[in-house]
Amino acid sequence: MNYNLNDIGTAQQKTSTLNALKRLLQLIKEERRNLFLALVAILTNSGLNLLGPFIIGYVIDTYIVHKDYAGVLMWAGILLAMYIVAAVASYLQSRGMGGVGQRMLFKLRNSIFTKLQQLPVDFFNQNKAGDLISRVNNDSDKINQFFSQSLMQFIGTIVTMTGAGIFLLAINFELGVATLIPGLLIFLFTKFASPWIKKRNALSMQRTGGLSAEIQESLHNFKVIIAFNRRDYFRNRFNEANQQNYTSAIAAGIANNVFIPVYGFFAGLAQLIVLTFGIYLIATGHFSIGLLVSYLAYATNFYNPLRQLAALWTGFQVAMAGWDRISYILNLETNLPVIASNTKENMNGAIMEFRDVSFGYNKDKEILHHINFTLERGRTYALVGPTGGGKTTTASLIARLYDPVKGMVLLNGKDIRSYQPDERSDRIGFILQEPFLFTGTVRENILYSNEAYKNFSNEQLEATIQSAGLQSLLNIFEKGLDTEITSGGESISLGQKQLIAFMRAVLRNPALLILDEATANIDTITEQILQDILNKLPESTTRVIIAHRLNTIQNADEIFFVNAGEVIRAGSFDHAVNMLLHGERES
Repeated sequence: MNYNLNDIGTAQQKTSTLNALKRLLQLIKEERRNLFLALVAILTNSGLNLLGPFIIGYVIDTYIVHKDYAGVLMWAGILLAMYIVAAVASYLQSRGMGGVGQRMLFKLRNSIFTKLQQLPVDFFNQNKAGDLISRVNNDSDKINQFFSQSLMQFIGTIVTMTGAGIFLLAINFELGVATLIPGLLIFLFTKFASPWIKKRNALSMQRTGGLSAEIQESLHNFKVIIAFNRRDYFRNRFNEANQQNYTSAIAAGIANNVFIPVYGFFAGLAQLIVLTFGIYLIATGHFSIGLLVSYLAYATNFYNPLRQLAALWTGFQVAMAGWDRISYILNLETNLPVIASNTKENMNGAIMEFRDVSFGYNKDKEILHHINFTLERGRTYALVGPTGGGKTTTASLIARLYDPVKGMVLLNGKDIRSYQPDERSDRIGFILQEPFLFTGTVRENILYSNEAYKNFSNEQLEATIQSAGLQSLLNIFEKGLDTEITSGGESISLGQKQLIAFMRAVLRNPALLILDEATANIDTITEQILQDILNKLPESTTRVIIAHRLNTIQNADEIFFVNAGEVIRAGSFDHAVNMLLHGERES
């Protein structure tokens, strides 16, 4: 299945802005009360500001022309009170929407992270971590900025423009139509320019994600860069990504600013129409000076918000481009669904069975071909073969990190796809070749996803570790369970990481334990300790060992040779060694 977000973003048919906004508004449907109060505040603010020009025109024609200054002062006081109420309403609206925006951001990031946890390993193989981080942090923040700062301004601007347009037509229809013609031209320009602007912003965000991915990858591999003295490679890769980001950012900036001069030109054209036509109407006796002043104010109230709308529309297009990138993730579904099954677990038969299994990471290249084998309970199996032969792929299918393209994998006589993820992980333990640790303590890493001992005290947990025969491994760490693990485990050696991963897996007491080169980075003495611990596991525990060290597999009950897409029973240890050596020479 294609999980590449950049490919999806290119190939997926773009939804309309209205549909995208509808889906985005679903995130804040619980904020209806706050949105309603903010809407009341913005309507109050806009309504009072719209009344101002009409009152000013009325005061000019009724009081100023006749030099009735008492009336002028009275209406000035009324206008002051109106503008104070409008200012308070504006403040309440801004404060309320700030909270709505932050809560939406919190919910949106939670939704993205929850979705990421539901997606399979295949997704993370196809996408760079830096780009995903950019979507979670940068793109979601663009949406938050629009909602917390721009949405109500956007609505207020529309209300103000609509009200001003109504006043323009009501005061004088012919002059109103002439004044609004430039507004129609602005609408047409915006309609045709918006897709282009959204496309430029989407590309800019994609390049920003690519730059983040390049930085993350380079820093992660910086030891290798230093060891090979290839800082120039680091610089060249970064400069290329930075140049692409710069070019796309410049293009997005030009696109985002194109509205402002265009809107300004049409706003000036409208003012010129009002003055020319208005003076003509005054000269012919169809208009008063007060109405012309009001009319100029309403024309300003119509076109000035349009200038604000240019900036707000740009922010809206940026938010929609960010939402497109995020919604691609939220709309993805795992290619490892849980299926219904009426078959009951058979705890007396084989623990694992491959039936005519074929698999490839992509549809064009099949790695395993029609594999059939059975794993019995309580036995130790070894998977051997040349590098790239398919050993880790086979183990990944056992743990259901992937599903076969053809055939079926059975766990306890039941289709492995019918198990819930937590049920499957309780039955199958997997010690990876490159274990990952979280920032925290040894205790927190050992108990990761282990609900059974979550509430144990250190004393209780140490007693459990000792009874499992793991105390000698814990003693390797200076502060025991309280030893700090920082920066993904960089504060300890790779061998110590594997020991923690080993303890984490063994304490879960899985029915089937997979060790993928689990002893590759530890000394032979510690390896013997691990072997003794494995020997003390319950007799029903099945072990699957992937190893290149021949001494690691010499005690296996059965050995499988994995190469060229086939899994073949190797028979004796000596036979397996001969097959391994022969396979390596051929490869």
